[in-house]
Amino acid sequence: MGKLEHYVKKILASRVYDVAVETPLQDARNISARLGHRVALKREDLQPVYSFKLRGSYNRMAQLSDADRARGVIAASAGNHAQGVALSAGKLGIKAHIVMGRNTPSIKVDAVRNLGARVVLHGDTYQHAAEHAAKLADRRGYVWVHPYDDVDVIAGQGTVGMEIMNQHPGPDAIFVPVGGGGLIAGIAAYVKYLRPRTRIVGVESEGSACLAAALEAGRRVRLPYDSLDLFADGVSVAQVGREPFKIARNCVDSVVTVSIDEICAAIKDVFDDTRAVAEPAGALAVAGLKKYAERNRRSRSRQFVAVVSGANVNFDRLRHISERAELGEHREAIFGVTIPEEQGSFRRFCRTLGKRSVTEFNYRFAGGDEAHVYVGLEVEPGEDRQAVADSLARAGYRVTDMTGNEAAKLHVRHMVGGRAFGSKPELLYRFEFPERPGALLRFLNGLGSRWNITMFHYRNHGSAWGRVFAGFEAQANEKARLATYLDRIGYRYWEETGNPAVELFLR
Repeated sequence: MGKLEHYVKKILASRVYDVAVETPLQDARNISARLGHRVALKREDLQPVYSFKLRGSYNRMAQLSDADRARGVIAASAGNHAQGVALSAGKLGIKAHIVMGRNTPSIKVDAVRNLGARVVLHGDTYQHAAEHAAKLADRRGYVWVHPYDDVDVIAGQGTVGMEIMNQHPGPDAIFVPVGGGGLIAGIAAYVKYLRPRTRIVGVESEGSACLAAALEAGRRVRLPYDSLDLFADGVSVAQVGREPFKIARNCVDSVVTVSIDEICAAIKDVFDDTRAVAEPAGALAVAGLKKYAERNRRSRSRQFVAVVSGANVNFDRLRHISERAELGEHREAIFGVTIPEEQGSFRRFCRTLGKRSVTEFNYRFAGGDEAHVYVGLEVEPGEDRQAVADSLARAGYRVTDMTGNEAAKLHVRHMVGGRAFGSKPELLYRFEFPERPGALLRFLNGLGSRWNITMFHYRNHGSAWGRVFAGFEAQANEKARLATYLDRIGYRYWEETGNPAVELFLR
């Protein structure tokens, strides 16, 4: 309790309101009506830099001595922390240097520069940027401003919890997005000191659940880079911070992990209730709240709060988000259905569907006696997809459920009809690479002239990471040899040879 009291005093003394605003706690009427609980959204997306990060960075920098201010500060960030440090530095008259990955979208780089900070582009990941920033700090004497593993940063973020407790008579649970852990540590310290019975629930993306892994192991663990989710880039952290974990292990009641589709659905939910577009990490807590409510159904209505942590989303990403939102809401199912290749079969298939709405239908004639259609169907929330598939099977159709198939949703849906010509042997892979000039050329140069590319699909999603689906003319016994080339390139990849969506639509 002594440690929590120490943090509460630091939170109460934080100087965040020199630059930050007290954000509203807004009723989410649509979400509340659907879940049967009263849900309120803490609107941190309304801060001057559209994120809570401003609170912690300013509080840290406001504590610096005159001598430290004269040295200047440095930080590593791909977006929100960078903007918080840059704005804070301008307010305090401090020179700021921000190290960002070379694949950081230009909108974020320009935003930081427009706030007066010097931007240094280095590497393609936060880890690369952080390592370079640390070297610059040692070499030139800059003061390091960590995004989450710092007592003053945590105290600044903790003012979010202080405001919630001032604005709400007594929430049963507060849902907080988790990356490095600074925000949840600050909120948990304040709330648990004042109202221990309020549950603090962390929410993480399935591919970046470093706090859940740490709580399960009883110690901080580092997730492998290859497993990190890059969609919710604001929380894509391999290891929870040392100082945040000291608080979280005693004050966080549980952690919920959510999928990309569930995050997209939550972005839509936030928009429906606020007309604001949250970034993926910003809607994370709402996705977790919905999942928690579904798992813990009770007759008595509860009062929940979710922190909408930011709204720095590229406009280009909205296309991808909207495509996945209905899947995350469990209102759409994706199937590969085999129908007879004959006149009238499409009409008969639609009659079998009855009044069920078709959300997507992809087909191209390929000869033979059978046709494969990529079909999206509207389903009711909670409806069993297997029951839908079974009803089609009883009507005589072969059905493959592809609702959880990433290759199908990211790539194959846009490639239906591009079938292989002849019978060349083929190995298929899905890649993620830094979205920056020269990345594709590096990919091709790494392959050299040894491997013939048989298929290629790339679609820009407005994020820092591009996604490619590619085929190579190669026998199965050449897989190890091909892997040496792919490993040398250094991009993340997954083999998709034999993926059922590929077999149906691209063979």
